[in-house]
Amino acid sequence: MPSALPEGAPAPADGSLPASALEGMGQRPLSVYLHVPFCRTRCGYCDFNTYTATELGPDPGAGQAGYARTAVAELELAARVLGPEAPAVSTVFVGGGTPTLLPPDDLGAMLAGVRDRFGLTDDAEVTTESNPESIDAAGLARLRELGFTRVSFGMQSAVPHVLATLDRVHSPGRPQQAVVEARAAGFASTSLDLIYGTPGESLADWAASLDAAIAAGPDHVSAYALIVEEGTRLAGQVRRGEVAMTDDDDLADKYLLAEERLTAAGYAAYEVSNWARGCEHRCRHNLVYWRGHDWWGVGPGAHSHVGGVRWWNVKHPAAYAARLGGGVSPAYARETLTAEDRRVERVLLELRLSEGLELGVLTPSERRRVPDLVARGLATSADGRLVLTLTGRLLADGVVRDLLD
Repeated sequence: MPSALPEGAPAPADGSLPASALEGMGQRPLSVYLHVPFCRTRCGYCDFNTYTATELGPDPGAGQAGYARTAVAELELAARVLGPEAPAVSTVFVGGGTPTLLPPDDLGAMLAGVRDRFGLTDDAEVTTESNPESIDAAGLARLRELGFTRVSFGMQSAVPHVLATLDRVHSPGRPQQAVVEARAAGFASTSLDLIYGTPGESLADWAASLDAAIAAGPDHVSAYALIVEEGTRLAGQVRRGEVAMTDDDDLADKYLLAEERLTAAGYAAYEVSNWARGCEHRCRHNLVYWRGHDWWGVGPGAHSHVGGVRWWNVKHPAAYAARLGGGVSPAYARETLTAEDRRVERVLLELRLSEGLELGVLTPSERRRVPDLVARGLATSADGRLVLTLTGRLLADGVVRDLLD
């Protein structure tokens, strides 16, 4: 089952935010995340807040049919809370789950809810995730008509036995064909998402997946190391010894192969796990998270951050719909970040980016550790910025631990 929500201070029933969070609202960019919590089946490795029809049962408030209207109700709440000073939204990301299990017009209605209440900037990036089996060429064309500019397909692997271990199902070549269809529909950017380190995946398997993704010619590729999360079916298989967990050396070899193949094909890493063909194809919405900007997360279990206040919604779709139907905020709890909290998060997140971190963010004692990181080949320090090397990217979590007070 999906992982538990974190604890925090009770969130007010009206969703209101402290005045300090709203200060300067008009001068900061704003993004919206729209969570669609539905999947046709549950993948064995996934611990996201998603539900199949069987898990949701017959409760009409939890189903797909009225979900777009419920999401728009939260957008109305967001507009009231953020007030007239809220800027036009610069990025929208529809994630899941499998967003394209909903009809394109439902996704379009959710996007219209953002546009009608906040407006969109002229260059707004509007992304939806998609399982390539859950949409066809006509559906992609309709999404483009409705204002979507970017689509990210969950490919994960091109190798059948790897997909079987992940409980993923798609027809051979379908993700690559989906990229072709999205390009024909006029999407400005397409992305393929890959996972490496699945138990039983060889280096040759991973090379085959990389080659298949590159041959499709997407504008962007994400490659994430598999994390076996507690409570998932895959974690149970590992615990029982049914599958063997991949070791760190294997993960490192696969990451280096991804860097080699993707760089040779014209992609450049702009974040530890993300490569793009040109700055215009970087996922601007994800950069919002890595740079600590403001976003409102709509949907069951969605997280938000505005002006140093972070909150998260109730998890179950029925509870989410019931709260909004009763005129109550769906927020479950929240926390107010201290200045030190936000500084540490900057170190954790911005070091993952290709432009690195401003040295001025570090404390004096942390800055004194920088020469050692440079001497060990983990980072470079120039023009007032600390940037991870390729070796440093492999050991990014350890670099942060060594650096922070």
